[in-house]
Amino acid sequence: MKDTNCIFCKIAAGDIPSNTIYEDEEFRVILDLAPASKGHALILPKEHCADIYEIDAEVAGRAMKLAKKLAMHMTDVLGCEGFNILQNNHEVAGQTVFHFHMHLIPRYKNAKNNDILMWTHETFSEEEMAEIRDSLQYRQ
Repeated sequence: MKDTNCIFCKIAAGDIPSNTIYEDEEFRVILDLAPASKGHALILPKEHCADIYEIDAEVAGRAMKLAKKLAMHMTDVLGCEGFNILQNNHEVAGQTVFHFHMHLIPRYKNAKNNDILMWTHETFSEEEMAEIRDSLQYRQ
């Protein structure tokens, strides 16, 4: 299903031109128009889903497999020294286009945006950590 109001649906369908570096029946991978680094790309599923909460688990798994293949390929071609794979969900987490997508961000030594994903660390007491751990225990 596509969302006719979604710009990433239009790009993934080929209705809007893009710098496509990979395409198959399920995904289109494009160069980001506002890149953090040389080669910054986006994996776009062709089927619309807003975020990690909506995407089919199998599709998400295939997106991650594609991210690994492309990260290895891009590292070989671009000669980057590191790599970020980033996926944001909801506005508070930095999502600006509400169509699931993964950022593939090659990293280079001494580049200007190398600290883009840094944050200050929070501190929790042992009791707070235990409470958080216990609340997050997951059983299938």
